[in-house]
Amino acid sequence: MSDWPSEHPRRPASATFHTASYVTLAGADWLASADPCPESVHARWAACPDAPSTLPCGSVFDVINAPALFGRELVDRLWTAGPGSGPVATHRGRILLFAEPGTARRLPALLGWEEWSGSVPPLLCHGTGDAVTVPPLFPHRPARPDPPYGPPTAPTGDAPTPEPDRPEPDRPEPDRPDATSRWLVAPDVRHPWLPGPGTLLWACIRAARRVHTGGAEPAADAPGSSAPAL
Repeated sequence: MSDWPSEHPRRPASATFHTASYVTLAGADWLASADPCPESVHARWAACPDAPSTLPCGSVFDVINAPALFGRELVDRLWTAGPGSGPVATHRGRILLFAEPGTARRLPALLGWEEWSGSVPPLLCHGTGDAVTVPPLFPHRPARPDPPYGPPTAPTGDAPTPEPDRPEPDRPEPDRPDATSRWLVAPDVRHPWLPGPGTLLWACIRAARRVHTGGAEPAADAPGSSAPAL
């Protein structure tokens, strides 16, 4: 059994768990709606779809900005024992969790009353008046050289048979501004479900307990849904 508290609202039963790795058109509309001029945001994306963007917080979403290790533990708790998450991104070694507007103001106050709050690392809570940098809409795919022309030559003598070419794995380019930015759970619907302060308080405490015990599962927690690949 999960120890997800029944007094906190659970993700709507009709909602599915979205773990897209790239932003859909509907998700882009939702992101752009955070800006007072969404048309200008779409124009920037059309010109540079593989560049990060800066969007204001407070009206459409707040963002909880956590250190990488704790943030990944936080996302894992939300997905394995809680209701899932809204969009989640990684940027410059930090985890960005998109939350309900107002969460940035309320979550620090709620954490201050918790016994385990001392084990929660400092969180950057971005709300009204703040802005965050979000990853590109699509993951960057570096160009690959064209394969050589002409049929392969047959091996002669005892020469080893050459192995067929294998595609090189994508590697971030350090000189690109988006090299350390990507979506873990990308926006893919026009009105995504967003966790509120109560949900994130629950996840923070469970993550702090798990980190404090060296990764051991709390007795009441049990896996639920599959967590997104981190």
